[in-house]
Amino acid sequence: MTSSNVLDELEWRGLIAHSTDRDALRAALAEGSVRFYVGFDPTAPSLHMGNLVQLVTARRLQLAGHTPFILVGGATGMIGDPRDSGERVLNSLDTVKEWTERVRRQVSRFVSFEGENAATTVNNYDWTASLSTIDFLRDIGKHFPVNRMLARDTVKRRLESGISYTEFSYVLLQSMDYLNLHREHGVALQFGGSDQWGNITGGAELVRRVTGDSAHGFATPLITKADGTKYGKTEGGALWLDAEMLSPYAFHQFWLNVEDEKVGELLRIFTFLTREEIEDLERQTQEKPFLRAGQKRLADEVTALVHGTVEVEHAKAAAAALFGGGDLASIQPATLASALREAGGTTVPAAALPGILDLLVASGLARSKGEARRTVTEGGAYLNNVRVEDPEFQPTAIDLVAGSWLVLRRGKKKFAGVEAV
Repeated sequence: MTSSNVLDELEWRGLIAHSTDRDALRAALAEGSVRFYVGFDPTAPSLHMGNLVQLVTARRLQLAGHTPFILVGGATGMIGDPRDSGERVLNSLDTVKEWTERVRRQVSRFVSFEGENAATTVNNYDWTASLSTIDFLRDIGKHFPVNRMLARDTVKRRLESGISYTEFSYVLLQSMDYLNLHREHGVALQFGGSDQWGNITGGAELVRRVTGDSAHGFATPLITKADGTKYGKTEGGALWLDAEMLSPYAFHQFWLNVEDEKVGELLRIFTFLTREEIEDLERQTQEKPFLRAGQKRLADEVTALVHGTVEVEHAKAAAAALFGGGDLASIQPATLASALREAGGTTVPAAALPGILDLLVASGLARSKGEARRTVTEGGAYLNNVRVEDPEFQPTAIDLVAGSWLVLRRGKKKFAGVEAV
């Protein structure tokens, strides 16, 4: 059954930064199952944290009874939306096709393809590839005044440094997507990130101009850290959703380490917990921040959503063992290896394993052999969670965990991996 207050729910969760006429949008969502779409351009081999905002928003709308069309931009991905930082590198058709399929598989995990409001995936390459330049200019281009295109924020910021006609015309392609989906499938709502607001309004206006029908849109906010800088980065790079590009362990650790000030906001945006559950976690975070109750629940919920509950358990077991609270031998070898590599592991020859002092230096846990020796004599050095008391200790192959790793720790909180190769 369609929920009449889904817009109120989205607003409470902080998911509406901009929208077309709010009353008209609320009325449309209360009237029946609205067909909506959100698009993802394959400009990388994986989606990331920013895309996850759109994926969970699509899921919320579907759970409220509305019907998703998930667009993967095989055509728009050939160009890429204009960025403030300058022109994108144009990828080959084969690369874009490969990334399109990877992205299609990723988005398919977040919505249901069964039931009355089953989701549909579409690729805009299907209706763009055969379109002639003349037809594109006559049917689409004539509806876009150049002065309004020049007034778009991203375009204005790029005018001085330069912007190609290719990226300048991106808004026409995305707007054509909305028109095509409206004509072919009755789609009447588009949403995306706040950086897409100009494209969203351009599409809604094109639908109105060409068909005379109502078209709605909204944009979600940019997610930032407490200091206002962008989220979405780990020590290794972007917060990718692909387990091959960012391990579930590292993904779980990212959410586990968000600031106390942001826990409530991120719980509302990225989880499906109830208002009461979230407000209770916010209270716990405020009253007993050292327990990190909000962060722990956030990390578990989002990692389960993206990678599944089994990977949550693997990540938690690995973290416990690496910090001395569990059995290293019980960790899945792949999880252990990815966690140690994320920590900045180093390699040594398997045929001649160094002594404990050299290992501490090689791993970065000590700056010199003198400091390493003091660490050992003061009782602060551990190998595979066992305290090392002899500065002359020499590990052997029997000490290797998961076939090829030595897990070093200095004190309670600093650990590193050394891989024997």
